[in-house]
Amino acid sequence: MQVTQYTRDILLEVAKKKKVYVEGNFLKLIEPELGDTEFIEYLKICKEKDSSARKKRLQVTKQVQQQNKELVKKQEENDALMEELQMALEEAKNAEWEADKLRQEAEKGKEQALEDLELMQKKTQFELIGKIVTVALWVILGVGLITTLLFAFTLIMGQENPILESTWSNLFGILLTNSFSIIGTIMGVKYATEKDT
Repeated sequence: MQVTQYTRDILLEVAKKKKVYVEGNFLKLIEPELGDTEFIEYLKICKEKDSSARKKRLQVTKQVQQQNKELVKKQEENDALMEELQMALEEAKNAEWEADKLRQEAEKGKEQALEDLELMQKKTQFELIGKIVTVALWVILGVGLITTLLFAFTLIMGQENPILESTWSNLFGILLTNSFSIIGTIMGVKYATEKDT
């Protein structure tokens, strides 16, 4: 397509004064008149500038695409790191929760063990107290029975023995006093251990 003389002149004037040239696919459509060397030279410069501008745009586009690829790659790496960090935080929370749970179970186990130990100690004390009371009662009964039998034997034999009478009377008083003392002491210990717990 050929341009009019007026258009040709404007294009040349703009190129000289403003350094602005025609670019793009429009250049492929313009055909200069034969022998118009000035316009032919103008179109040649336009095509060179257009080619240079296209190369620069292509280079910028490639550079932007490369940067976009790198940014996408970095974003994927960041996402992977964030996911790993999130998983690590979750694992840390789970580990802390497990540690708290184990600590609570250990505290409960310790409390249970202390309760069991205290119960066993009380049971042992009660068993010991029961044995002491039983033995003390048997000793008291045995001594009382033996003394009574001796006293009865002397009475049956018809021999009065004032020493044996006073001994029997004193022995019964001592045995009764001691038995009440033992029982009172045992009850006091039992009461004191119950009050401590």
